Amino acid sequence: MLVREKDPAARLRLTITLIVILLFAPAFQLSGFAPWKLWESGTLSHLFVFLGSFFPPAHSADFLQEMGLATIQTLAVATTGSLLAMLIGFPAALLSTQALSVPLLTAGRNRAARWLGVPLLRSALVLLRGIPEIVWALLFVRAFGLGSTAAVLALGLAYGGMLGKVYSEILESQPKEAAAALAASGASRWQIFTHALLPQALPELLSYSVYRWECAIRASAVMGFVGAGGLGQLLDTSIKMMNGGEVGSLLIVFLLLVTCTEAISQAARKALESSISKMLLAAIGMVAFSCYWLWSDWQQAFSTSSQLFAYLYDFFPADFSADHLSLVAQGALETLAISAVGTLLALFGAALLALPAAGRWGQGAKTAARLWLNLLRGVPDLLWAAIMVLAVGLGPFAGTLALALHTCGVLGRLFTETLENADPQPFNALVCSGSSRLNAFCYALMPQVIAQWIAYTLYRWENNIRMATVLGLVGAGGLGQQLYFTLSLFQQQQAVTIIIAMLGLSWLVEQLSLFLRKRLG
Repeated sequence: MLVREKDPAARLRLTITLIVILLFAPAFQLSGFAPWKLWESGTLSHLFVFLGSFFPPAHSADFLQEMGLATIQTLAVATTGSLLAMLIGFPAALLSTQALSVPLLTAGRNRAARWLGVPLLRSALVLLRGIPEIVWALLFVRAFGLGSTAAVLALGLAYGGMLGKVYSEILESQPKEAAAALAASGASRWQIFTHALLPQALPELLSYSVYRWECAIRASAVMGFVGAGGLGQLLDTSIKMMNGGEVGSLLIVFLLLVTCTEAISQAARKALESSISKMLLAAIGMVAFSCYWLWSDWQQAFSTSSQLFAYLYDFFPADFSADHLSLVAQGALETLAISAVGTLLALFGAALLALPAAGRWGQGAKTAARLWLNLLRGVPDLLWAAIMVLAVGLGPFAGTLALALHTCGVLGRLFTETLENADPQPFNALVCSGSSRLNAFCYALMPQVIAQWIAYTLYRWENNIRMATVLGLVGAGGLGQQLYFTLSLFQQQQAVTIIIAMLGLSWLVEQLSLFLRKRLG
């Protein structure tokens, strides 16, 4: 008879868990963590009634036509926004990259001598990508009015900053021998780029551009929550009208769009390896159709462009009064708390779901767990936030739940993959020797995967800090909610202070990420 032994480290594990919970106590308070709200009279029943009204999905001819037009608009916005981002990012990368520095290539120095424009250009790129695209969209909606123009400009600016940085890094990562030979023969920067760097870097540049287009489709689908058109605006209207059938149909279309986008993106990357010219022709065709589709929106929006400078003028000077700074600091702490508690809850949820998803509890549990994880990560954070606001009301708790649900799906998939890649022999040996499956997991599998789980969790926390700054745009607390209120009240000087706080938080996240990655090796 096999004798099951108690886990000798159980007390230590419990102690560490309690210490972590105590350390998170202030964050729980700031994030408004109050799970009992879910069990208050009527809360869950109203939510389930609303969720139940998703079925059957709306399928009237008029609504299907409206939904089809919104889908085309979403794709057109993503395509033209990506094009604008490339037009910003590509020249910025050529001007700022060290890979084209002739003194660096010929003298073999570690750092190139820079003219003043380079740090200014790089600072501008940091500014562009430091402000989330949905915040850019909200600002442009206030300037140009409702519609797709705001979404195109928002994607162009935010992604332009990202592409400028990434394109520059791709060029700098290429072998330098050919570029150095051309530089030594007296070639110009442009000649070095076209004859040495571009042939080497082109597949990687195109592949990353396709990936960014895929991200742009997801982003354009939710920017309608601030009035920037597309599926998001239709979804926001349906949620506010509590029309569950329409919400159900839009969710199906949204999930199909995300799934198809991933498939098209993968097919496009494979096609890049065989026929770049065909891919470029297809991209030109998509851009031409997208411009034609959005042309009337652009004409209408830019007819009011004369008001833009007056609108920008109202943002200065920023409000640095003590009262407002105190309010912004409170919003920043609330944002950090939402991200921390949301990530912690997601960590526990993902760990619980990863075990059945990895096939440890049989095929039935595996299929059910994977479907649940796909649903959790397939619905964007902002949409979860809108639903959670309906469930628990305005405030940071809705944002915490939204981040926890979406991040649980993302981490669950990553944790599952690490469990599947782990060596099963130690686990099987412990189970055969009489250990419980829990002890076998703690002593055989956990040591193999814990480092990756921590790394993935830290990465997602970094991402969630950025996301928590914008969840408030749908009423889920933090800096985003403050920004939405100030812009709604036409308090632009207060709004720009909040945007500066968002930039500072984004910069801190980048520095924290660099530090943690260095520490983790």
